[in-house]
Amino acid sequence: MAKKYRVAVIGSTGRGNYGHGIDTVWLNIPEAEIVGVADDNKDGLAAAARRLKTENAFRDYREMLDRVKPQFVSICPRWLDQHHDMVLAAAERGIHIYLEKPLCRTLEEADSMVAACERSHVRCAVAHQTHYSPKVRVVQDLLKSGAIGQVLEFRGRGKEDRRGGGEDLWVLGSHIMDLILLFGGQPQWCMASVRVEGRPITAADVVQGNEGIGPLAGDTVAAMYGMPNGAYAYFNTVRNAGSQPSRFGLQIYGSRGIIEILTGHIPEVKILQDAAWSPGRSGKAWQDVSTAGIGKPEITPDGGLGGGNILAVRDLIAAVEEDREPLCSAAQARAGVEMIVAAFESQRQQGLVALPLENRKNPLTMLKA
Repeated sequence: MAKKYRVAVIGSTGRGNYGHGIDTVWLNIPEAEIVGVADDNKDGLAAAARRLKTENAFRDYREMLDRVKPQFVSICPRWLDQHHDMVLAAAERGIHIYLEKPLCRTLEEADSMVAACERSHVRCAVAHQTHYSPKVRVVQDLLKSGAIGQVLEFRGRGKEDRRGGGEDLWVLGSHIMDLILLFGGQPQWCMASVRVEGRPITAADVVQGNEGIGPLAGDTVAAMYGMPNGAYAYFNTVRNAGSQPSRFGLQIYGSRGIIEILTGHIPEVKILQDAAWSPGRSGKAWQDVSTAGIGKPEITPDGGLGGGNILAVRDLIAAVEEDREPLCSAAQARAGVEMIVAAFESQRQQGLVALPLENRKNPLTMLKA
């Protein structure tokens, strides 16, 4: 018989629940067996046990990990305030991890999580589903082949709904930061402005953010990053400035054109091979990019978040079997958190900050009144 992997699931009903399908993905992996679920909410736990088809239900996730002894665990809550402790509990027991994004609340937590995984040789994959998409490989190949020439700029925006500003940067900006890192490498510095009602934020503007984010401020964020190849990356978000269709995604500007990538398992990707960046002037048109290439029909079904989770979990299993890091590892996710935190640190210092950041604490707790 094929090898069966023992899998446990940690959720927290009312505090991030089970994320975006981070629990049920294992039902689509034939070589996986869900051997337990933990949830500190009694009703949520009962529902999860039925959904995941397991009789082993626990209110305490540490007890579950000790009792059922899984090889993999899904840490599902969307809220960030429990991620650090849950990851450390799994890492200390040598259990490999599939983790909902964003990684955590602070760089201190991120450093602790990465170190714990490294000490125990645990692989931790983070659920940035776009990172695992086959379309990402196509975009990488287009960039390497010079399809848009020399890369000059990366431009990303959040959803810019009621969360626009600091919350948008944390919750949805994490996807965009991950894509900037994927296509552009590690930034060397950041300069940013974080404002509220048109003025720079102060300590008086800091509130406790939603979804366990911790201290949060700003209804507008404009951040610029210096990339290692001489390009620049930008991320901007303004509260309630969103549109339909949404601008949420990343545009890569090159000397001979633009590539736009949205988010998802099979995200919408377009290319404009126009050095003027203006189809109205050049007469050139945007073209669709599929997993087969420019202008070719799409042959890969979307599958939504479920499809992205399946790709991520399969990569995590392969990473364990091949003794390598997952495509979107905890260290990669930490780099995305660092880009987010750098925007607030730049505002605190009122100038350019070098990356990696020397300050690992939350800059919003250090603002002056």
